[in-house]
Amino acid sequence: MGAVRKSWRRGLALALGLTGLVALGIKAHHDTMEPPLVRETRLALPGLDAPLRVLLISDIHVSGPDMPPERLAHIVEELNRLHPDIVLIAGDFLSDKLISTRHYPLDQAVAPLKGLRARLGAVAVLGNHDYYRNAAAIQRALEQQGIRVLVDQAARIGPLTIGGLGDLATRHAHRDVTVEAMRRLGPPYILLAHEPDSFQKLPGDIPLMLAGHTHCGQIALPLIGTPITGSAYGRRYVCGLVKEHGASLIVTAGLGTSDLPFRFGVPGDVWLITLTPQKP
Repeated sequence: MGAVRKSWRRGLALALGLTGLVALGIKAHHDTMEPPLVRETRLALPGLDAPLRVLLISDIHVSGPDMPPERLAHIVEELNRLHPDIVLIAGDFLSDKLISTRHYPLDQAVAPLKGLRARLGAVAVLGNHDYYRNAAAIQRALEQQGIRVLVDQAARIGPLTIGGLGDLATRHAHRDVTVEAMRRLGPPYILLAHEPDSFQKLPGDIPLMLAGHTHCGQIALPLIGTPITGSAYGRRYVCGLVKEHGASLIVTAGLGTSDLPFRFGVPGDVWLITLTPQKP
């Protein structure tokens, strides 16, 4: 009888373990493949004359199994329904993870981005994975799709001065050069960067910075949270809206995945930011 009980307990433990693994797999698939969440906020921007809708996306990481070009094309269609005035893309367009089921040719990977619809167009910076692959080729491919790429440069686009910071992780960021280029054009200012850590030393006259890179941790475990943040400042700048020293930082979770081809507890997202004139 004791042997029967022991065998029954082992069988029950095995069944519960398998059920738990299946449940974890279902959640990971859901968090990875569901349409990105649309997070919205309103921010007052000094120097702005009229409201403006800015769509922030990042970390597309085109590759199989989770982000083939077909899925990206469908996401672009859905994002167009938000009717942004301008789209800002914070880098990492391709994936170089070794466990991908498929890598796509560059032109095929970025082609869906040509479908983005915004009155003032789309502007991008490059991320660390873009530099790992071939930054110059990726920049050319994006510009062929009508996306303006800024690397330590600034541009006046509509009523905004947008600075595009080079990637910090690969030592391509030249903050002072970018900020000076912005100042020559005048406010209102937005600094677009791939990673959020540059926010810690953001000059006082730059009121808003937008970034990605961290994937908001990509994996969040019960009780533990996000074991890997992708930031030198831990969880300080890992995700969402952060306000410090009179400035705002928004960090998006992005669309795709890095290193591992799944998310868990951290769904992908985009940010729709309504900028309004700052009252005197």
